[in-house]
Amino acid sequence: MRRRDFIKKTSQAVALAAVTGGTGLLFHNRETARANAPLVKGADFGVAPDKTMPQIVLARQTDPLNALNSALDGIGGIGRFISPGDRVTVKPNVGWDRRPEQAANTNPLLVGEMVRLCLAAGAGEVIVTDYSCNDPRRCFIRSGIGEAAEKAGARVILPQEKDFLNTNLDGEVLTVWPVLKYMVQTDRLINMPIVKQHSLCSCTIGMKNLYGILGGRRNQLHQQIDQSIVDLADFCRPTLTVVDATRVLLRGGPTGGSLDDVAREDSVICATDPVAADARAAEFLGLRADQVSHLVLAERSGLGKIAYREAGYKEIA
Repeated sequence: MRRRDFIKKTSQAVALAAVTGGTGLLFHNRETARANAPLVKGADFGVAPDKTMPQIVLARQTDPLNALNSALDGIGGIGRFISPGDRVTVKPNVGWDRRPEQAANTNPLLVGEMVRLCLAAGAGEVIVTDYSCNDPRRCFIRSGIGEAAEKAGARVILPQEKDFLNTNLDGEVLTVWPVLKYMVQTDRLINMPIVKQHSLCSCTIGMKNLYGILGGRRNQLHQQIDQSIVDLADFCRPTLTVVDATRVLLRGGPTGGSLDDVAREDSVICATDPVAADARAAEFLGLRADQVSHLVLAERSGLGKIAYREAGYKEIA
């Protein structure tokens, strides 16, 4: 699909999405009888454990597609995660109005390849979506993710108000909140973050990337950001976490902007343990996992291991 065709196709949806973003507080507070919100105990899309497979694989290749395929093969291949007929949601980071080389959003080549792989494995439908922080239309276009996903055969969705469900997440901080329905009304969820420094929580990788399933005024959560990340990771457990470390934003996160803040690492991580994935990826930022509060809290909550080698780690060069 050509760039101008993608713009034309999404313009109407984007206009509504922009309204949703601008009225987030009203959207979040509209439901005054919070007790009436449906209690969802969790959206767990994980696959059965396989003791013969590592839980985390890092592949380092100059070609990002080779890196993704090597990491995925190392953890069992796409057939382990996708079955014929599955409805799959792919959740990249499409939060910012930035170009791919600025490393604020997930590499569009990786997103397109993941869509292709899911469809090749027999997925009935692949949806690519995210609740952007900047104008959604510009984010999906400038990041290259909209075009790459469409070209690979995905249905790209720019969220509208009707796409959110008022949900009781039953967390310590996250109680009732609007949740993007495509993230919970699916068979498989593939989380595709990029590795970035974050001014409030040290880093944003896989668990923080799940913020994109929430509507409303997410900045209200920043005062208790670490616990809110853990609440969300406990509620929403992906089938697979695919970490983009092809380019890493070392400073100025999460928005980025300067190419001087970007390091080329040429790496992709595939993991079934989301805590282990973030723990390994944090090292690209010069961080130890025990220095990152939400990773320590996540391990204490039983969501995974920060000692990623104990989780079963493999590295492919």
